[in-house]
Amino acid sequence: MLDLSLNHFELLGLPVAYQVDAEQLAERYHELQRRLHPDRFAGASERERRLSVQASTRINEAYQTLGDPLRRAQYLLGLLTGEDSAGAGTSSDAAFLMEQMELREALAAARHRADPLAEVDSVLDRLAGQSVGLIAALDERFAGADRQDLEQAAELVRKLQFVTKCRAEAERLAAELDDPAAF
Repeated sequence: MLDLSLNHFELLGLPVAYQVDAEQLAERYHELQRRLHPDRFAGASERERRLSVQASTRINEAYQTLGDPLRRAQYLLGLLTGEDSAGAGTSSDAAFLMEQMELREALAAARHRADPLAEVDSVLDRLAGQSVGLIAALDERFAGADRQDLEQAAELVRKLQFVTKCRAEAERLAAELDDPAAF
């Protein structure tokens, strides 16, 4: 049915690289889901239904991982280094950490500003710019993929984790400010 020992890239028929063609990823995902979705095996044997569920779950996991720049970087770093906790820990860049602290302080103070949504939007804009820069840098580091490149990629992953978490906090605050009754 499906070789579950394949890594996510192999499973979806993509090259093992940070740069992923989103259209090709989606096409391959939908193709595999059409072929292996459990609904297609409703009348099959228990074993075939179980394998279909496993395959579908694995395809979903691969698609979600490779479709997200942070998760893809973490996964690829793990593949290339053999370490499960690739990118774990905290950044060693003091200036970056200080900037992240300032952004979180700006979010905390946003509620008390004349236009809190504008404050949150400003933080979101800065975070979006940081994400774009980090993703581009990750693409460069993974293109080289020597030991030093991978160490730098791990640092970039740690930074992208900070940015992603802060962005999620800012988006929650924006939603709360936009519709306080929902929270």
